[in-house]
Amino acid sequence: MDRELAEHAARIITDVVERVFASAAAIRDVAVQQHRAAVARGEPMCERDIEPIRDLSRTLLARTEIEAGMGMIMAPGLLPAEPLRLEWWQRDPNRPSPVWLDVDLNPASVDFYDYVAAEWFAVPRTTGRRHVTGPYVDVYGTDGYQLTLTMPVIDDGEFLGVTGADVPVARFETHILRRLGSLCTDLVVVNSENRVVLSSSPRWLAGSLMTPDHAQAPRPALALELAEPSWQLLVV
Repeated sequence: MDRELAEHAARIITDVVERVFASAAAIRDVAVQQHRAAVARGEPMCERDIEPIRDLSRTLLARTEIEAGMGMIMAPGLLPAEPLRLEWWQRDPNRPSPVWLDVDLNPASVDFYDYVAAEWFAVPRTTGRRHVTGPYVDVYGTDGYQLTLTMPVIDDGEFLGVTGADVPVARFETHILRRLGSLCTDLVVVNSENRVVLSSSPRWLAGSLMTPDHAQAPRPALALELAEPSWQLLVV
């Protein structure tokens, strides 16, 4: 029964993650289309090419259940008029529509937001693969524990940036556990650093760090590997 429940939970988690990545992929596809249109004009991308990316990001964010932010982060120099650019939108409980994330992109500023060095940008850029960062405390966005799911935007071998979404850990956990319904056992999901992504156990809180001994405690049959993201589901 425990293994059946764990496998059921793994399918639900994978489904939720894939739904988030599907939104990121939709934004990526529009970004590639806009880049190709600019290439066809013989010009670099400009503000008018970003408008469809902005519109889709806002539309998708307004429809989603768990995402708190969504959009595209441009590769340095993609827009000649702006060496760095975030086209990132967030939910605001006090406003009817998403708001733009305003951060300091001036490299000379003490508050400079060096997104190029961020894991959620650097890993997809380096590997060419999608990536899940977190749980981590997002000091520039939601100010809470969150997951950031990103994928590279590549056109004809050129890296254009990343698209993705921010998902608050508490919202992700609640959504998963609600779909699981009444549990007959305690489940914990940890990332590759043994940090708890979600938990139905009162012993472990999302964001806390499991020691290697704790993470290896369950019987191997009850420790399921999720192929992507590289998480492990444990019965504790």
